[in-house]
Amino acid sequence: MTAGGASSAQADVLDTVQVHGFMSQALIMSRHNDFFGPSSQSGGSLQYTEIGANISMRPTKDLLVSAQVLSRRAGDDNSDYEPKLDYGLLDYQFVTDNSRVLGVQVGKIKQPFGIYNQTRDVAFTRPGILLPQSIYFDRTRAPALSSEGVSVYGEEHLSSGMLYFQAGLGKANTDNNVKNTIWDSRVPASIDGALSSIGQIGYEHDSGNIIAALTVAEANIDIDGPRAAPDRYSFRPIIMSLQYNHGYWSLTGEYALRRQSFTGGDHDDHITGESWYIQYTHRFLEDWQWLLRYDSLVNDRADPKGRQFEADGRGAAHSQFARDWTLGLQWNATSNLLLSTEYHHVNGTGWLPKDQDTSDQYWGMLLFQASWRF
Repeated sequence: MTAGGASSAQADVLDTVQVHGFMSQALIMSRHNDFFGPSSQSGGSLQYTEIGANISMRPTKDLLVSAQVLSRRAGDDNSDYEPKLDYGLLDYQFVTDNSRVLGVQVGKIKQPFGIYNQTRDVAFTRPGILLPQSIYFDRTRAPALSSEGVSVYGEEHLSSGMLYFQAGLGKANTDNNVKNTIWDSRVPASIDGALSSIGQIGYEHDSGNIIAALTVAEANIDIDGPRAAPDRYSFRPIIMSLQYNHGYWSLTGEYALRRQSFTGGDHDDHITGESWYIQYTHRFLEDWQWLLRYDSLVNDRADPKGRQFEADGRGAAHSQFARDWTLGLQWNATSNLLLSTEYHHVNGTGWLPKDQDTSDQYWGMLLFQASWRF
């Protein structure tokens, strides 16, 4: 290749570079219980901030290199705004034509967990300020969000729609929120992600008018604690997702069975939780959208009201479930500015952190958020 040819090829690669970013700031005011900081105190909490920037490029037609850095504050989580690698991967498509795509990703990869997980931190892709907490837990988001490993994916374009799949193996991510949720913070221990897996198969009919998906995952976390303590925690959810889009409105529902276990030491404990929500969104006046959602969480299907949990002296019964009615409103003030508000009326504290005072069964919160992207 001549010098001019090499320079031209380099210029072609640089032409594929894309840089984008986003920033969101929320104000949360709640009654009784706190969420993301001291939200029940006078003035509410401003401790919910998301700032991200991503870059991508194509060195060749079949190879994509992309990464995103995220700084996120959600109450005490990441309170110093320390930027972290959200994802960073090489994506190679070894088959690509009008009817089929097959590819592989290597690196830190976003998980295909339900409908919203892969873009959950970008406010413009969410139906509301908060995603349904029964499926998309914020307190234990790390293992569900991404993993370090390898993933294969494919698309098959049919006359009626598109069939797709993604499956991956990698090391589950952990943080202090995960540790405090699965482990008694009064007992010294450390945790570390172990080999985990996830797979999703889905179908989009008629350019996305109907979207259906099935997600199966297993997240494993090693525990290094006292001799009699368990040495492995496993989370194995099965999620069924369905969405219908028609003109200016959408109806979305997801249902999950959440199987959890502690094994090793003196433990062989298993529990199955249940989560589901149904959500209606309606776009009106071109730039406005409203949301109505009912979201239900039960930590143990064998004890749905938490009565046995409380009788055993393990905590309040209402800490084992949560039923949340949400009403929201979004305004796309410009193509780059989104203003949102929503109200939650909640019965139960099942998705609040275990290490905070959650003495009130019935509580509510009002959120406002401004989001910008480039």
